[in-house]
Amino acid sequence: MSLLRHGLLLRKPFRIAARFPAPGALSALDCKICSQARTTKSKSKKQAAESHRSHVGNGSGLGQSAREAPVQQNVPVIGKPADADPEQHEGRFFDAVVKVYCIHTEPNYSLPWQRKRQYSSTSSGFMVKNVEGQQCLLTNAHSVEYHTQVKVKRRGDDQKFIAEVLAIGIECDIALLTVKDETFWEGVQPLAFGPLPRLQDAVAVVGYPIGGDTISVTSGVVSRIEVTSYVHGSTELLGVQIDAAINSGNSGGPVFNEVGECVGIAFQSLAGSDAENIGYVIPTPVIQHFLTDFRRNGRFTGFPVMGMRWQRMESHALRSAYGMKKQQKGILVRHVQPTYETAKHLRPDDIIMRFDGIQVASDGTVPFREKERIAFNYLTSQKYSGERAVLDVWREEKEVQLTVQLMRPRLLVPLHLANADPSFFVVAGIIFTVCSEPYLLSEYGADYMSEAPVKLLERLMHGERVEPDEQVVILSQVLACEATLGYEDYCNVQVLKFNGTPVRNLRHLTELVSKCEEKYMRFDLAYREVITLRMDMVKDATASILEMHSIPAAVSKDLMAALPEEQPADIPATEAAPATV
Repeated sequence: MSLLRHGLLLRKPFRIAARFPAPGALSALDCKICSQARTTKSKSKKQAAESHRSHVGNGSGLGQSAREAPVQQNVPVIGKPADADPEQHEGRFFDAVVKVYCIHTEPNYSLPWQRKRQYSSTSSGFMVKNVEGQQCLLTNAHSVEYHTQVKVKRRGDDQKFIAEVLAIGIECDIALLTVKDETFWEGVQPLAFGPLPRLQDAVAVVGYPIGGDTISVTSGVVSRIEVTSYVHGSTELLGVQIDAAINSGNSGGPVFNEVGECVGIAFQSLAGSDAENIGYVIPTPVIQHFLTDFRRNGRFTGFPVMGMRWQRMESHALRSAYGMKKQQKGILVRHVQPTYETAKHLRPDDIIMRFDGIQVASDGTVPFREKERIAFNYLTSQKYSGERAVLDVWREEKEVQLTVQLMRPRLLVPLHLANADPSFFVVAGIIFTVCSEPYLLSEYGADYMSEAPVKLLERLMHGERVEPDEQVVILSQVLACEATLGYEDYCNVQVLKFNGTPVRNLRHLTELVSKCEEKYMRFDLAYREVITLRMDMVKDATASILEMHSIPAAVSKDLMAALPEEQPADIPATEAAPATV
C-alpha cells in the first residue's frame, strides 16, 4: 500500500525520531552519489540553455508546438562554464536556499477552546522577487501551518532571522514569507523561475532534509506531468513527478533545471512497499498563479471550480442518444450544485464541448502539449476566483454558448479550516461545533472513514450546500451537570432543528438560543433523537460548566457578533465569563 506524505521534518516533544540514518545507510548513500558524480560529463551552460529552450515554450502547456524532449543521460544537473569556479557558481543558486524553523500550535478540535502542545519542525525555502521587485521567501503551506513563530537561516550562517508569513495557499501548498531585517537579503541573488519542464528533463532538489544539518542536493529526471492530488489542500492541481529523492525536511525547497532556473517547489512523495523514488513538485504555473493572486487581492483567494459533477461520454450509444454527431465530443453534466454561479446557466444533461474555445474530449481530457493530454479541471485551475469562462454547450440537440462565473469551492463539510480556529458554542453542558474533516480525524483517528458515524461520513462524501452559508452543526459532547442529566452519552450527532426552526449553521444556532424566551429548549438531532432542556436551569448551568472546565467563554471569538449587544459572552449564564485573548 502506498500513501502520499509531506516532506516535512517534525520534532515533536512527545515523539523522538532519529535525525541521522544508520552508518551503513549513510555510506551506501555516499557511495551512490560518488558513483553518479564519476560518470557525469561536463556540459557548458550555453549548450544546456540552447538545448533547454529548444523543447520548452512559455510554461502554460496549452497549444504549444514543440518537438519531443530527447533522452538525457549523464548530464550535469546545473550546467556551468568550463572555466567557472565550481564553488562560486553553485553559490549563486544554493545561497538563495534557506532553512525554515517553525513552532506549530494546532487547535484541539475535540476541545475547540484549547490548543495542543506546541511542536517544532524544519523545512526548506528559497528567495525570489515579486513583480514589484520586492524580495520574499517561498516555502510550503504545511511548513508553517498553525505557526506561532517562524525563523529562517541562510546557508553557512549562524544567525536565525524572524520571518513574517504574508500569505498561505492551502490548496496549492505554498506560503509567502518575508524578513524585515535588511541584512538577511544582503549578498544573495534571488532565484529566477523557469518554464514547465518536459519528460526526462534533468532536475535537482535542493534543501535541508533529514540526514544532516547542511544543504543537500538530490538529482533525477522528470517522470510525469499531470493533474496531481495535493495532500495538504485535498485538491487536484497540475503537478510534476520526479524520481529524485524528496525526504523529510525537503518541503519548500526549490527544484532546479539544467540552467539553474527554479522549475518548482518540492512538497510531497509517494511512500509504500510498491513505490520507489516517486516525488512531487509544485510547477511554476501553479506558483505564478499563487503569486499573481496575492498581488491582485492582497491575500490568497484560491483556485476556482465550476461546481458541477460530470460524466465521460466515451459510449457511442450515449452520444447518439443526445443527438450528437459522430465527430462531436464533450462531457455530460450530471449535476450542478445550487449555491454556485454556474447553476444560473448550466443544467443537468448539458454537454460541455469547449471551454474557452478549447475542445473537451469525451474522456474528460483537453490538449496539453504536443502529443499530451491532461484532465479537464486543469483549465478551471488556470482561472482566478470570480473570473468568467465561455462554454460551448450541446443542449436539446442544439449548440449554445454560455458565460459562467467560476468560484472557490464551497464544501458542506470543510476539508481544512485554512489555519483558522474551530468554532464552538456551549449551552449548559452541551458542546456544539462544526463538522470538518480535521474534527473527524481528531475524534476517530486515521481510520475515521470506517469509524465515524455513517451519517457524518455521508455528509462529508456526498453532501452539498443548499444555502451559501450552510454548515453541518454537530453536538460534539455533553459535559455532565444537573441540566443535562440523562444526556451524557450523546456525542457526534448532527443538530437539525432548534425549537422547530431548521438550523442553518452554528452562528444561526447561537442567535436562536440567545434569543430564546420559551420555557424549554428543544434540539432535534439526527436519527430522530431529541434533547430538551429547561431554560431556567440552563442559565445557571452554563456559568458552572465554564468555570469547572476552564472554558474562557461560551462562544468562540468568531461567533461573538451573533450575540445580542447586552448579552454577555457566557450566554445564557448569569455572569459574564472572561473574554478570550
